[in-house]
Amino acid sequence: MQANEGKSLESTVDGITYERLPIKTHVVMDGDDLRSFVKQYAQDVIEPGDVLFVTEKIVAITQGRSMLVSDVEPRPLATFLSKYVKKTPYGIGLGMPETMEMALRECGTPRILAAAGISVISKALGRSGDFYRVAGERARAIDGPTEGTIPPYDESIVLGPEHPERVARDLKILLGNKVDVLIVDINDIGGNILGSTLDDELNDHWVAVLQDNPLGQGAQSTPMGILRKKN
Repeated sequence: MQANEGKSLESTVDGITYERLPIKTHVVMDGDDLRSFVKQYAQDVIEPGDVLFVTEKIVAITQGRSMLVSDVEPRPLATFLSKYVKKTPYGIGLGMPETMEMALRECGTPRILAAAGISVISKALGRSGDFYRVAGERARAIDGPTEGTIPPYDESIVLGPEHPERVARDLKILLGNKVDVLIVDINDIGGNILGSTLDDELNDHWVAVLQDNPLGQGAQSTPMGILRKKN
């Protein structure tokens, strides 16, 4: 295994140094079975005591939670709200009508409107981030098309995964309880742990270990990896 370009194989957090080992795979497609996929690529490289981290995107794709942008017809409200979303170099987020439309469907129109209203007030007071705090994880987890992403996901919207905690537990059992499992939403500007077989109080620790996004978010084709403590 080798690091993705621009990333390090090691990270030290709270005095603990971890190797971060990306696992290269084929491109996950709708219809792939997550259990078979993880077993195929991870089972022979994990060691007892490792932590396997899996991107929320491949979990969602194998759950049938991705669609082409061209298949989403946004309502006028989605088009209006998307104009006020801050754009970043790291992804479109809800800043296009189609992804905002999916947020309205996933979270409900009242919640998204409440989030938008509070966001307007908080920005006037010099504070940011309230939109997603109110809208919740289901809105935060929506990924839009990103330049450089492997097709067909350069033209797709991927929603957040269903039941990530359950998925993490299932994968741990699948791998013989030799490792713990994290379902992660990590990008180049931050991250969240969506599902874990470890104590939730450690979530901030794992986000810090992964904060520079060692798997990348483009064409790397490394949708999962291993965290291994160095002796």
